[in-house]
Amino acid sequence: MYAKVLGTTTFGLNGHVIGVEVDINKAFPAFDIVGLPAASIKESKERVHSAIRNSGYHFPVDKVTVNLAPADLKKDGSGLDLPIAMGLLAASGEVPLECFQNTIFIGELSLKGEIRPVPGILSMVLAGKEAGVSRFFMAPSVTNEALLCENIEVYGPETLRELIEFLTGHHPMAPAVRHESEHLPVSDVDFAEVQGQVMAKRAMEIAAAGAHNVLMTGPPGSGKTMLARRITTILPPMTREEALEVTKIYSVAGLFKAQDIMRERPFRSPHHTISMAGLIGGGTIPRPGEVTLSHRGVLFLDELPEFPRSVLEVLRQPLEDREVHISRVNASFTYPADFILIAAMNPCPCGYLGDPDHPCTCTDGEIRSYGRKISGPLLDRIDLHVSVQRPKYSELTATIKGEASADIAKRVEEARRVQAERLAPWHMQNNAQMGHRQLKETCHLDKDGTEMLREVFEKLHLSARSYDRIIKVARTVADLDEKAGIEASHVAEAISYRNMIPRR
Repeated sequence: MYAKVLGTTTFGLNGHVIGVEVDINKAFPAFDIVGLPAASIKESKERVHSAIRNSGYHFPVDKVTVNLAPADLKKDGSGLDLPIAMGLLAASGEVPLECFQNTIFIGELSLKGEIRPVPGILSMVLAGKEAGVSRFFMAPSVTNEALLCENIEVYGPETLRELIEFLTGHHPMAPAVRHESEHLPVSDVDFAEVQGQVMAKRAMEIAAAGAHNVLMTGPPGSGKTMLARRITTILPPMTREEALEVTKIYSVAGLFKAQDIMRERPFRSPHHTISMAGLIGGGTIPRPGEVTLSHRGVLFLDELPEFPRSVLEVLRQPLEDREVHISRVNASFTYPADFILIAAMNPCPCGYLGDPDHPCTCTDGEIRSYGRKISGPLLDRIDLHVSVQRPKYSELTATIKGEASADIAKRVEEARRVQAERLAPWHMQNNAQMGHRQLKETCHLDKDGTEMLREVFEKLHLSARSYDRIIKVARTVADLDEKAGIEASHVAEAISYRNMIPRR
């Protein structure tokens, strides 16, 4: 007997509707799954067999063939357990085929028959809705995530038996209802807690306003990490489209644990022992890496020279293109990677090069070797290079608090609004996204600013990329200053942030 039900799986960041075809023949007992299943799906044979028997239903002692269509798409994950079990029960006559109209089943099965959650629910439901399906069955703990997709009907049965009894009309079940979070997340950090560091805080404001990358260089304990962890408090809130995009990424990665849509911008801070695959993404069927998990947020790399150079070099393409391209035998993937890079490092191995109170104990060779761990092309892609000095005692003991994050955030949000209006014809949101064409059409320097930039370009032998990035930063400074044109003072401030690590 033959039956077909619908399930879903993820491929990259997107969901795909899978047709689960089940055929039962009177022949020698066997259970085969075909259609490019991964190991986790091949193992579902044992889970499905025990779940059906322990739920009180008959498992056919015949030749069972399960085909996962389309057959040329590699399938991964345990979310096809439930549709395979429902297909078997339909093919053996336990459940009428009419129950499966306009329905998708998603879930892993325990040996006892309980329905367990799987990652990527939001992507799967969105794919199902695009295919015209409006009714979904899954574990109760992920129904709230599924209902982020509107105009669908979601049910959350606890067990396989409860699901079958509902479909056959023996047990009522109400559709799941969405529960909205009543309270917005409140950050426990604030820029008001940072004493001194006026120039560094100014650089963070510019970075947030224009989505520019920042490198902070300074001795240990000067506040580099403290500054970096507070930048999310001054970034503008995400739109619903951006929040859905980020939630979808975290759902596929198995990191979405909240009951509501992600409202806070991501802040990722990987350890310096991370691999290339961990940073960019990888695996047989690649999973999102840290650059994708930082999408629409911040990627913080502390102790930058401690990262392997080969790992840092893979950042060059996503910093330029704002997306990651990963090719594997099975397929090619493109993951979004539109993030602000905040990096921090010491000026030398001991950390005290240039410090007036602590003599540096490093040799010239050690200092040169330390600086060369970061390549020139990578440094060229970082817009703001900031020197962070140790705060003075009088600054640490000052009773007057610094400017609060809420006040800085208002200026940042207004600057972002101006940028979005100016760049609307090119569907861009911030200055960092501008290309050379947008710079020519929207960034007009006055006479003094043009002459200043020419002198600096010729004296420092800047690259074309550095030239563009100085103009982008100057445009952001002008936006914060509420000026339509870019003046010499804005160019001067932008140039002051190109104090790159000396290359000897």
